[in-house]
Amino acid sequence: MTARVIVLNGVGSAGKTSAARAFQRIAVDPFLHVSGDAFLDMIAPQMWGDERGIVFRRLEEGGTPSIEIEMGIELERLMEGMRASVAALAKAGNNCLVDDVMLSATDQQSYLDTCRNVPIDFVAIHAPLDILEERERKRGDRLIGLSRWQFPRVHQGIKYDFEIDTANKGPEEVAREIASSLNVPVNNS
Repeated sequence: MTARVIVLNGVGSAGKTSAARAFQRIAVDPFLHVSGDAFLDMIAPQMWGDERGIVFRRLEEGGTPSIEIEMGIELERLMEGMRASVAALAKAGNNCLVDDVMLSATDQQSYLDTCRNVPIDFVAIHAPLDILEERERKRGDRLIGLSRWQFPRVHQGIKYDFEIDTANKGPEEVAREIASSLNVPVNNS
């Protein structure tokens, strides 16, 4: 039995994780929450700040901080492995709700290639930049400027099955709209 994959793509702090958790609570069928952050936690500590792993560069854009992400070969392999893991989970019968930050259309193509013969949908999670930056500051666990750098890149060239703005919606409302648009049965309670 092959299950389905739903990829939530958006800038950090857009609300992907909150929406994914709410989606898990309301969906009639179980969905695994596959977090890109959980995979990032797997890389060796010495790969943070190493050109083979992941490097964050502080920039200024119009006097405002911005954090550029450079991914090296180790991180590229990890992300390919994450996508292959998603495909394997789905092919084993697990519905997967993936929480990712795709930085190019190549990332989407990688999902399509590895998830061949698996139903897959892509959902854009949007929010205005000022709200993303406010959320980034309030969270306290993000590099300030990360959302500014990601903002013009994350959705570029990606084809979506559904798009939603989380600026004025709570996680459950976002989850219900995603489920409705993708014909995922939900509990009404």
